[in-house]
Amino acid sequence: MPTLTLDNDNSFNLDATLSCGQVFRWDRRPDGWWYGVVKDRVMKIRQDVNTLTYSGATAPFVRHYFSLDLDLDAILASIDRDTAVHAAIRKNRGLRLIRQPAWECTVSYICSTNSNIPTIRRRIASIAEKFGEPVEFENTVYYTFPHPEAISGSGENGLTECRLGYREPYVFGTSCSVTDPECWERRIRTLPYEEARRELMKLNGIGPKAADCILLFAFQKYEAFPVDVWIRRIMQECYLPGLATDSPLSNREYDSIRTFAREHFGEYCGWAQEYLYAGREG
Repeated sequence: MPTLTLDNDNSFNLDATLSCGQVFRWDRRPDGWWYGVVKDRVMKIRQDVNTLTYSGATAPFVRHYFSLDLDLDAILASIDRDTAVHAAIRKNRGLRLIRQPAWECTVSYICSTNSNIPTIRRRIASIAEKFGEPVEFENTVYYTFPHPEAISGSGENGLTECRLGYREPYVFGTSCSVTDPECWERRIRTLPYEEARRELMKLNGIGPKAADCILLFAFQKYEAFPVDVWIRRIMQECYLPGLATDSPLSNREYDSIRTFAREHFGEYCGWAQEYLYAGREG
């Protein structure tokens, strides 16, 4: 099985990267192997100190997908500006932002609203099983994430059995809007962050937090700083003591948090967000 040798064992933490909530279609087996469906392939990967062993993908794909081409030490040095993020970095050093497929990431974060991770995973799996293509890997059948036309072509009620709740018309509507996902992705990728954010929020079911997650994880707009209940609480406890946490988050409050984060952490504030989120427990 092919392997990749890392510069050092602090440059990448596979377990932290795949378990921090940024992706939803990976599963860790008791023997340390992670299995995931990415685009049209199924792959597995495990880490032993500074060696990655993998199957189902090429070395360039692994490097790109896990952002192994980026200078993580430089990124972390740029955001390590206070005791809270310093502790989060120490706890999960080696966590990297994954370069996710844009269309799948978009639907995933539409499905994520007001939900926990197991529920999000179930929704995405049900969409893939109904509309995706089967792929066999190690005698097990997995399913690719479907093209938008597979969803839109099923009609308004085609998603009913996927049990998406109020998100069902959002996923269907966005599937009707994004008729050419490759062209759409190229167009969004060329836009500056704020403009790209506005474009995403024109799609059904995408609000500020979902837009920022998609821009951070799929489009590498590292100035995006998604704010959910956990990040709001961390920001109130560690950075913005005057911030209210006992009422629904308003757009004005959201904007004040992301503006502060951009000024405080700099151009890689999205990495700070993920480290703070991953370090929220314990």
